Amino acid sequence: MSGEKAPLSGTVQIRVRYAETDQMGFLHHANYLVFFEQARTELLRDQGLTYKEMEDKGFLLALTKVEVRYRKPARYDDLLTIRTTVTRSTLVRIEHKYEVFRNSELLAEGSSTLASINREGQVQPLPDWFLENRS
Repeated sequence: MSGEKAPLSGTVQIRVRYAETDQMGFLHHANYLVFFEQARTELLRDQGLTYKEMEDKGFLLALTKVEVRYRKPARYDDLLTIRTTVTRSTLVRIEHKYEVFRNSELLAEGSSTLASINREGQVQPLPDWFLENRS
């Protein structure tokens, strides 16, 4: 055994609402980013932290990069599972990978990079309590 930790990962289920679809009846492409945000927020919550607590203490996570690859459309009333994995983290950045499934069918995949900043928009190290709770 190498002693390496398994990547931090979690899942969240989201049902596509009618208002989230486009004229073709597909989940609108912009809503994947909303779902990614919800999934990573829940991953943080699963670790015993909330984004609100981080903000209250002056630590903001700014999205600096996001990518989505759409493979197959999701539709109204589909129950989606979004798997979120932290693929890399540094003292100031966190990178996530996302996979969107309907049952076992991969519909989309994506990635994002978040930077830790203060209220003035300056890069700052992530707090020790954040890094400690990310086991």
